[in-house]
Amino acid sequence: MTLAANAVRWLAGRKVIVDDVTVSIEPGQMLGLIGPNGSGKSSLIRLLAGLRSPAAGEVVLGGKPMSGLGRRELARRVAVVEQHSMTEANVTVLDVVRLGRTPHRSALSPWTSEDDRIVTEALARVDLEGRSDQFWHTLSGGERQRVQLARALAQSPSFLILDEPTNHLDIQHQIDILRLVAELPVTTIVAIHDLNLAARFCDQIAVLSDGRLIGCGAPMEILTEGLIASVFGVDAHVSTSQHHGRLHIQFRM
Repeated sequence: MTLAANAVRWLAGRKVIVDDVTVSIEPGQMLGLIGPNGSGKSSLIRLLAGLRSPAAGEVVLGGKPMSGLGRRELARRVAVVEQHSMTEANVTVLDVVRLGRTPHRSALSPWTSEDDRIVTEALARVDLEGRSDQFWHTLSGGERQRVQLARALAQSPSFLILDEPTNHLDIQHQIDILRLVAELPVTTIVAIHDLNLAARFCDQIAVLSDGRLIGCGAPMEILTEGLIASVFGVDAHVSTSQHHGRLHIQFRM
C-alpha cells in the first residue's frame, strides 16, 4: 500500500503554503521531509495525514483518494504524531496510550487482552513501561513526545506520520527514537530539521522551500553541498561517515 500526494496545494488565506507538490512513499520505507522554517513541511504533513484537505490536487492512500475514507478507517491505517500534542492534565501515561486503540473498537466492544498486549508493547518500545501510572502533567517535553509515539504505535497503523518527533529530546533519545521508528514494520513519513539524522535514518528525502518541492530521492543524491547552500543558505562539507556508512554533513562557520 502506498501513500502519495499528487500536485497538492494548500493556502492560508491568500498565502500559498504548499504549492503543487507531488511526492510518494514506498511501502516499508522512511521518507524525510526537510527544509527551512516556513517551507511547508508541517502543512504537507497534515495534508498527507488527512488532517487538512488540499485546495487542489489529491492525497491517495492505497490507490484511493483519502477524501473518500471515513475517519475511523483512516485512523486504522494512518497514525500521526504532531509537534505539540496536548491532552488533559489529569490523565496518566496509560490513559493516553490506550487512546490509540480507539479506531479498532466500537462504543460497545469490551477491552480485550489483545488491546492490553498492544498497549504494553507500545510502551515498552519507547522505554516507558515503568511510567504507565504517571500523570501527564508531570512529564518532561521529551517524555510526552515518547508517550504520543506509543499512542500512535498502539493504533497498529500501516503508516506513521511524524512532525518533528525529536523535538525536546536529548541527542541519545533522538537517535533512539529514530532508530526505533526505522525498525518498525510500517511506512513512515517524518518532518525533521536535523540533516544528519535525516541522512542517517531516511531511505528517501524530500526537500521543500517556500512551499515547493525542490527535489526528492536517496540522501546520497539529494543532500549535496550545492543544495544545502541554495536551500538553507549555509556552507557545508558532505562526506560519508566511517561509523555508519551514511552521509555526514559538517557545517562551515
